[in-house]
Amino acid sequence: MNCKVFHPKELFATTLLPTTTTTRTRVKVDDGALTQHHPSSAFLSYRHQSTTRFRCARAISGRIVAFSFVFVAPKQLSWRSKTPPVVSIASGVRCEAAAANVVVLPEKEALVEKLQYQAEVSRLLDLIVHSLYSHKEVFLRELVSNASDALDKVRFLSDTDPSLVEPDINLEIRIKPDLQSGTITISDTGIGMTRQELVDSLGTVAHSGTAKFLKALKDNKEANSENNLIGQFGVGFYSAFLVADKVTVSTKSAKSDKQYVWEAEADTSVYTIREETDAKKLIPRGTTVTLHLRSDEKLEFADPTRIQLLVKNYSQFISFPIYTWQQKIRPKDGKRKTTQKYWDWELANETKPIWLRDDVTTEEYNTFYKKTFNDSVNPQAYAHSSTKGEIEFKSLLFIPSMTPFNTEDMLGAKTKNIRLYVKRVFISDEFDGELFPRYLGFIKGVVDSNDLPLNVSREILQESRIVPLMKSHLVRRAFDMIEEIATRENREDYKTFWMGFGKHLKLGCIEDPANHDRLAPLLRFNSSKNEDEMISLDQYVKNMKEDQKAIYYLAAETIQSAKRAPFLEEILKRDLEVLFLLEPIDEVAVTNLHIFKQKMFVDVSKEGLELGDEDEEKAKEFEKEYRLLCDWIKQNLGSKVAKVQISKRISSSPCVLVSGKFGWSANMERIMKAQTLGDNSQLEYMMGQRVLEINPNHAMIEDLNFVCKDRPRSPKAKQLVELLYETALMSSGFTPDNPPEFGSKVYEMMALALAAWRAASENLHSNHQISSSASQGRKKRQNPAHLLQI
Repeated sequence: MNCKVFHPKELFATTLLPTTTTTRTRVKVDDGALTQHHPSSAFLSYRHQSTTRFRCARAISGRIVAFSFVFVAPKQLSWRSKTPPVVSIASGVRCEAAAANVVVLPEKEALVEKLQYQAEVSRLLDLIVHSLYSHKEVFLRELVSNASDALDKVRFLSDTDPSLVEPDINLEIRIKPDLQSGTITISDTGIGMTRQELVDSLGTVAHSGTAKFLKALKDNKEANSENNLIGQFGVGFYSAFLVADKVTVSTKSAKSDKQYVWEAEADTSVYTIREETDAKKLIPRGTTVTLHLRSDEKLEFADPTRIQLLVKNYSQFISFPIYTWQQKIRPKDGKRKTTQKYWDWELANETKPIWLRDDVTTEEYNTFYKKTFNDSVNPQAYAHSSTKGEIEFKSLLFIPSMTPFNTEDMLGAKTKNIRLYVKRVFISDEFDGELFPRYLGFIKGVVDSNDLPLNVSREILQESRIVPLMKSHLVRRAFDMIEEIATRENREDYKTFWMGFGKHLKLGCIEDPANHDRLAPLLRFNSSKNEDEMISLDQYVKNMKEDQKAIYYLAAETIQSAKRAPFLEEILKRDLEVLFLLEPIDEVAVTNLHIFKQKMFVDVSKEGLELGDEDEEKAKEFEKEYRLLCDWIKQNLGSKVAKVQISKRISSSPCVLVSGKFGWSANMERIMKAQTLGDNSQLEYMMGQRVLEINPNHAMIEDLNFVCKDRPRSPKAKQLVELLYETALMSSGFTPDNPPEFGSKVYEMMALALAAWRAASENLHSNHQISSSASQGRKKRQNPAHLLQI
């Protein structure tokens, strides 16, 4: 029997079944099937086992050749050729021939090849869909990146072969969501793929055609900085299955005259490839990816507005135009009052990546900042830099002019102020200190790296060797911007910055010891000599006296409470300047600094204050004279104080209570007690031992010294000591341990004073006793024991 066939792959035939039903079919035979017994013929034979007959009807394309064969039975099939074909039957009947398969499909469908993935796709797809990406929406970023990759490739190759872009000179990407059919179509006019490239790129998960392309360029020494292809086609492409249960890829390579269709469904281990025969679907060049969305994803990702927002977020700075299919409104019949809706393409990525340019004006920087970060005010400063060498990336950083309404969000674990791009493709804006320390979280900007992978994650960032280098560079650039503001002639600029972001720099003193040298000069504080204007540490050091060896500071709630604190009496008397730390974070920040320009920070409210120029001889006399009083007060107060000693810091107050060197100050104790989630069990340990310092020049201490020697065991004397301690506790900024008891003691002392005044007043009514009463009153005032009614 003679038969006309497609050469070398396809033929049409009619099979006469035993039921006499005639079915029109098309038989596809793989390459190598027609290893010809004769230059224009091949032979196929069956051993006769049934009445089934097969004859060829016609050929539809290609070079027509003739060969003879006889069908005897479908179960016993062999080719009279050296290379037998692989045969399978579309209806599900498989020939048990040692040769291979023949696919029999309906005539109107294209010939289809079923192929196995070259990797264990079920496991890899599960990894990609459920582990590699944290957000489903990134599928669009990945597919648009692949399209940009294809456009980059055809643009580069067209430099040496202009014919590659002749069918369609427009290099662009178009995205068309269809809510009704539940699909998204992403088309590009890029390089396209041949059948073999489809198998290589999409048949192997994580295969990277771009990586091979760049390797070839490198080997040929033709690569240059402009060819930054994304190169993640394998893994990135399969992110489509995050939202789709079926994906169809129709592609025509610029190097081929045939168009092929690749198709696969989720949760399967096979895919199909066929040649496109529908004239309406033929394209000049490029690739069209159609996602058939899952039922639960259609409402979100088939929405044109949602697609537009995703493109603007992830692919805004792709170098090729991206158009999305959008619904618009226009006047109807030229009338303004009546409108009609229509659909048309809209450019989605109008904003250009200005960080790739060198000739950017200030106005362009301001416009880019306001548009990218949705701000209405120009930034205070910006820094545009490009880093090359061991790592390569570009950055564009801004300092906002205004703080956000919720400052806590800016100091949270994650901020959205830094947008990371990889080759102009947006990756993420959620970071937890990988690119910027927390205290610089107010800095906004973009970072574009050529060294990071496209599918970057927090884990990849943490393990990457280049991220610490990037972070170090970005932090330096941030400090450069802040220092530039601080050195401007207009001092109001830095005042504005400090009011908004000063707390962040103080936090940096706590969290970033490595940058203390750059942080400390940027700090600003009020002082005893500058109550209205804040000064820098440099100014303080410049104004120090020649013999001053330390930077003195006092933490308090307000400037007024700081000025009236007894700790400053002797310091102010000597005309020394004291920094006022008025914010809760100030004391911790300064404590962490330790030193500035070889000058130690000293808290004037803590033990061990040395002012210099003390009269040592006089100090020894006081210590000898009041040693008994100090021991007596310590004995009466017990564990409330660590010791009692002569003070060098007070001149007008009778006494003051200071904190131990390593304990909390009164201000810090107040702050910690106010913490909502504070641990009260640790308070006693952290408060440390307090020290009571007495003023030997005060009349009350002199009288108390007399009482100590005259009646040391008197209950009233002990009560007076306790009242003295609790009064010092309050005047020094501490809180009494038992406020009601303290109040009772004050009332009792008031009653004693009022009783004395009453007695004196009654004596004044007797004229003959006026002079004697006055004299007796003076004696009573001079005798502390009398006042105590001992």
